[in-house]
Amino acid sequence: MGTKEAIHQLIDKINDENVLKGYLALIQRLSSHEESTLWNELSKEQQEELLIAYEESFDKENIIPHNEVRNQHDKWLGNI
Repeated sequence: MGTKEAIHQLIDKINDENVLKGYLALIQRLSSHEESTLWNELSKEQQEELLIAYEESFDKENIIPHNEVRNQHDKWLGNI
């Protein structure tokens, strides 16, 4: 299976309009800055990991409330 086919299959499985809009915006940004961007400096593995993390960020179960993060890292954050 080619890359385009894999992308099409992935997109076809997504029913959440917000996730689709996010992917569209990401692809449009990447396309418009194709030449010299940080994205192109990443390895294929790093790009894939970033896309996976981006997709996972839309799952509310993966979101940690700000206060909880602050409490966990208060030792390093101090009184910010």
